[in-house]
Amino acid sequence: MRNNSPKTRFLPAIRSLPAEIEKEKSTLVEIPFVQILIDSIPVPILVLDRNRQIVLSNRAVVGLARLATTDAVLSMRPGELLNCIHARETEGGCGTTEFCRVCGAANAILSSQKNIPNVQEYRVNIIGGEALDLRVWTTPFNINRDSFTLFSVSDITDEKRRRSLERIFFHDIINSLSAVSAMAEILRDSPPADISEVSDVIFQASERAINEINSQKEIRAAESGELTPKMTKLDSISILQEIIALYAKHEVAKDKKLVLSPQSEKIFFVSDETLVSRVIGNMVINALEASDAGDVVTLKSERAKDKVQFSVHNPRFISEDAQLQIFQRSFSTKGRERGLGTYSMRLLSERYLKGCVSFTSSEKDGTTFYAVYPLSSEGT
Repeated sequence: MRNNSPKTRFLPAIRSLPAEIEKEKSTLVEIPFVQILIDSIPVPILVLDRNRQIVLSNRAVVGLARLATTDAVLSMRPGELLNCIHARETEGGCGTTEFCRVCGAANAILSSQKNIPNVQEYRVNIIGGEALDLRVWTTPFNINRDSFTLFSVSDITDEKRRRSLERIFFHDIINSLSAVSAMAEILRDSPPADISEVSDVIFQASERAINEINSQKEIRAAESGELTPKMTKLDSISILQEIIALYAKHEVAKDKKLVLSPQSEKIFFVSDETLVSRVIGNMVINALEASDAGDVVTLKSERAKDKVQFSVHNPRFISEDAQLQIFQRSFSTKGRERGLGTYSMRLLSERYLKGCVSFTSSEKDGTTFYAVYPLSSEGT
């Protein structure tokens, strides 16, 4: 084992040498029927050594990681196997970044190394823009003087998608349609002399319901690669004004203000209006939900070199642990089974609009989300 070890922000970075990996693998395969037994199990199974490296795996791992053989996974760590976007950010690899502190897989392994079996949900963003929701189980065991972790994986991505869709239909859409139903009842039982206010509520509630359905359709199409952007010439100020008008009367905007920054610049650019509006709209909803009564949410557009930059600011602070997970699929600061908003921002921006999203957050300055897009559609 190497004496010099790269720096780490969470788990130890030190790695087993290739000769050690081979020795550990030999120890395991000498156990009668062990490879046959784990290959007979349909879910991916890894055996990790004390340095969290793979020394044995079953055939199901090949399908999960899209590799040719099980031998190809030897000495990798789980995040490296799955091409996690953070696994190669540091010299130490998987488990050594600040993001790993909130990683379900890393914490489940850590628990096993303390001789405590564990189960965790593991959200992983993959290089290239894909995302997986996994459930992992870790179980410690020893052979002679060597300590190992049995690491099994279940893909729950479809389960998470279904729950999210159920949440949309059973919560958001039902709320919107309930408002339509209530106004329709008023019209039926005692039609007011002036129906403009009632019709306005019906229109807004209907628009929100349609917006939620279209949002889900876009995310599913984006994840499957079936989304085709429709590029047109856009005006940044007009987009922000339309978004403000759309969300100013939303229920989450009650007792809060949505304003356009007076420093905003009118920037003309070429992009997909629906997708750009979806990204910024999600930023606005998140900002409003994070804000308290009396808070101001500020929208802004400006030129950033040869790009247009949109920003949405609110005065509240995102906790450090939440910041590390903010763009993960299914993660949300607002409770279970939410969390598609920030994930979809990155998915739509990076994969389809050739842009990027980011954020800053501090107790002093609050939170600002940014979306940056090219001025021209060339190369998209």
